[in-house]
Amino acid sequence: MPASPNLAPILSQTLHQLIDAVLIVDAQGRVQLFNPAAEKFWGLPAAQLIGSPVDAVLSHPWLQQLQHGSSHTLPITHSDGQLRWGSLSVCHSDSDDGPLLTVLIKDISEQQSQYASLQQLSMVVDQTDKAILITDAQWRVTYVNNGFSKMLGYTPEQILGLTPISVMAPYSDPKAVDRLHERLHQGSVFQQDRLCYCADGQRIWCDFTINPVLDQHGQLINVVTVLTDITHTKMHEVLQNHMLTAMVSEEPLESLMEIACKEVERIAPEVTASILRVSSDGLLHPLAGPSLPASYCQALEGVPIGPCVGSCGTAAYRGEPVLVSDIASDPLWAEFKALALPIGLRSCWSTPIKDSQGRVLGTFAFYYREPRGPSAFHQRLIDVIVHLCALALEREESRSKIRQLAFYDSLTELPNRSLLHAKADQALAEAERNKTPLSVLFVDLDRFKQVNDSLGHPAGDELLRLVAKRLSEHRRHCDIVGRLSGDEFVLVLPQCDSQQVSEVVEQLKATLSQPCQLNGTTLCPSASIGINLYPLDGHDMGTLVHRADMAMYQAKSAGRGHFSFFSHELNLLAQERLALENALREALEQDQLQLYYQPQVRMPDGLLYGVEALARWHHPQFGEISPARFIPLAEECGLINQLGLWAVREACRQLAQWRRQGLQIPAVSVNLSPTNFHNLDLPGMVASTLREHQLQASDLTLEITENVLMDTNPSTLKTLDEVHAQGVRLSLDDFGTGYSSLSYLRRLPIQELKLDRSFVSDLDQDATNRALSEAVIRLGESLQLTVVAEGIETNSQYQILKQQGYHVAQGYLFSRALAAKDLEAWLHTATLSP
Repeated sequence: MPASPNLAPILSQTLHQLIDAVLIVDAQGRVQLFNPAAEKFWGLPAAQLIGSPVDAVLSHPWLQQLQHGSSHTLPITHSDGQLRWGSLSVCHSDSDDGPLLTVLIKDISEQQSQYASLQQLSMVVDQTDKAILITDAQWRVTYVNNGFSKMLGYTPEQILGLTPISVMAPYSDPKAVDRLHERLHQGSVFQQDRLCYCADGQRIWCDFTINPVLDQHGQLINVVTVLTDITHTKMHEVLQNHMLTAMVSEEPLESLMEIACKEVERIAPEVTASILRVSSDGLLHPLAGPSLPASYCQALEGVPIGPCVGSCGTAAYRGEPVLVSDIASDPLWAEFKALALPIGLRSCWSTPIKDSQGRVLGTFAFYYREPRGPSAFHQRLIDVIVHLCALALEREESRSKIRQLAFYDSLTELPNRSLLHAKADQALAEAERNKTPLSVLFVDLDRFKQVNDSLGHPAGDELLRLVAKRLSEHRRHCDIVGRLSGDEFVLVLPQCDSQQVSEVVEQLKATLSQPCQLNGTTLCPSASIGINLYPLDGHDMGTLVHRADMAMYQAKSAGRGHFSFFSHELNLLAQERLALENALREALEQDQLQLYYQPQVRMPDGLLYGVEALARWHHPQFGEISPARFIPLAEECGLINQLGLWAVREACRQLAQWRRQGLQIPAVSVNLSPTNFHNLDLPGMVASTLREHQLQASDLTLEITENVLMDTNPSTLKTLDEVHAQGVRLSLDDFGTGYSSLSYLRRLPIQELKLDRSFVSDLDQDATNRALSEAVIRLGESLQLTVVAEGIETNSQYQILKQQGYHVAQGYLFSRALAAKDLEAWLHTATLSP
């Protein structure tokens, strides 16, 4: 029916004001109305389209096919090229000019975009392996993804509308559930590992991460839960924690197996667990079956394994798992079903427990109370627990081996301290009964630390093995050779007196000193040996070993490769050494040491070249203590670094004081140990000391011995180079007495050589010494080094050295080492040129 003429303007105005796009198309397909909403939707002006074919915006034939009142979603391209989405509905009507087609288009672009995003999100959520479920504020499930169905076996129809706890954790503590709900209402995220039930009744461990969703008013509207299957890792964690803790605690084997069964039954309550051990003669011995009657376990004691001995005896025989899903009918159980059926056991799955070589040690059985087989969860459970049981069984089998290993040194295979003392006590008791002599030798390798530092610990270990072998060669059956620790060995020689032990020691020295190759380097090992005799030097093994140790230290003080017998004087010396060590610590802490200074004279012109600082120690109780005594002691007890640093600080302080007094002393030299150059802080300490006393680097000389040439500690050369880079002079002391080597010498950044006093003492009597001193000065000149001759006592020595070209002289000919005050007086009166 055509519209009333009075209503037409109103209708047209209404259509123009609609927020939805409206088109009116006549029978010829021409646009008669194109409202402002349509203009906005297409981005085209109405004036351009009124009277034009509607095909410019919509297909006219397609529009005519749409039924009255029907709707259709259609993509539409805006004039700016953007894709829009519209929901079209069509209305057919008649007018005075003919039939009209009214098209209403609702802009649904935003809804369509949201729908596409939701579709994409849903696809992503469904593709993840994690299980995701969403509940509403009443804890009812409103959504689960495909991962949830795959992991737990529930279809959406089975769980939608239910509470997750009622389905997956039906036995949860109601109070714990209430506390969880309370936390979620407060907006707190909750995370927990727990066992949950699958649709088939099996249980898996899941990591639950539960996230609350609150509205703008803080009210809970949804809960999103993400579940991750952690069964494998959690199973390892739980079982290993209990089993390994028990093993560390040295629980008996039966207790360990009891723990294994109980843990399995706790994780999988539908299982009854049992463990049998298989002895070396092929017999079954029950170890654990906490849920089985004692009579059942006793009936299996001593049963031989075989091809038809239930599930366990057959699994042990075959060396592979055996499943009997129906004990009542399976022939493997023909002789044993009368034991199982009366106590409700209907099926049994048994897995052999094997050691690392594949030998069967026992079996682990899962019994069920209905005819069935193991689930995938049970298979994973047995994979973990069988390995742990194998460890426990192997440990039990190895106890005797372990006990033996506990008494032998793993590196050298010699008896260790415990076994050594046990065997030695027996030998001592026998010597006491038979009134026979017995000797104890304490052997300590010389320079072993240097081998470790220079060639590496593997080479050090190889040397210890070689020494152990050489010490054991040619030993009698009754002799005992053991390793105490590090590079210390002990030999106990029954029926061996002082004369016989001397022969043994000489033979040991010759054997030990044979050259050997370590890490491409040829070494000739040597050892210091202390000797103690029973009953003269002690009556118990502790005393004898201790006193042999003391004798070894006496031998070491005499030089490498020496041996020494214990005496009571040695005992007194050891006690005195301990007291002296404590006194030295106190002296360093309380600044009780002094430096004396010996002048050094330039030979060509007789002027003062410098002074050498030498440590002196006067103790109120021990009196004057020689440097030859307390410096080696400082090396042995770890005080040498502290002593060297003190000497540098004190010498610099004294030099600065002399300079302030107007005394012209060109430089001071300080002796340092190779150990001092292991200290990476030494260059910084030297630099700060020089700055503190306003001295130049050239005012200080550090004297090092030739031992540093063999020191391969990585810090040594680095520290030497850093000190040299500061401008501090380095002097090589006692040259010619140690490991003199041009290949080593050229590595050191030295500016000075000091000819050792041993070459000077007989210089005027010994042509060889003169030739050697001549060689040293020529070497020094070729390397452009200043060469100092020390220990000069006579004018004839001085004249020879001066004639040979030596640059600096030092010795009693000029002055002994003097206290600072005495040196000041000497400087005013001395005539430096002889």
